[in-house]
Amino acid sequence: MIRCVLLAYDGSAASAKACELAFDLAKKYGARLVVLSVARPPEFGDEVETKAVVENSRAYHEGLLGPIKHRAAASGLDAAFLVTVGHPTEQIIAEAEREHTDLIVLGHRGKTLFQRLRLGSVSKQVVQYAECPVLVVR
Repeated sequence: MIRCVLLAYDGSAASAKACELAFDLAKKYGARLVVLSVARPPEFGDEVETKAVVENSRAYHEGLLGPIKHRAAASGLDAAFLVTVGHPTEQIIAEAEREHTDLIVLGHRGKTLFQRLRLGSVSKQVVQYAECPVLVVR
């Protein structure tokens, strides 16, 4: 039985498809939906610069969640919305553990082979390290 679905949302087309599926699953199973958006901190910069970038990124991700919040409220879903700062894979897995998630739903952004080799794929890393089932939407 699915009691809690975690949706990792970044505003991409793939995460929009994942959102549709996560909403459908949450409705079908009467599950709680947790929507997580992760703001990445800059890799370089001084403290003041980093703070400003993180705050701007956090505000951007809060804005991404606005339309989804309205849609969840209109459909009567039990939903929570979170914005965290850090590496997406780590944040997704940590939140899944905190929420005792039964299923993680996320989109696959379709990076090129070179990008995947150099940077890695968040969806691949989540599949590899999560302790619950992961549904990757393309």
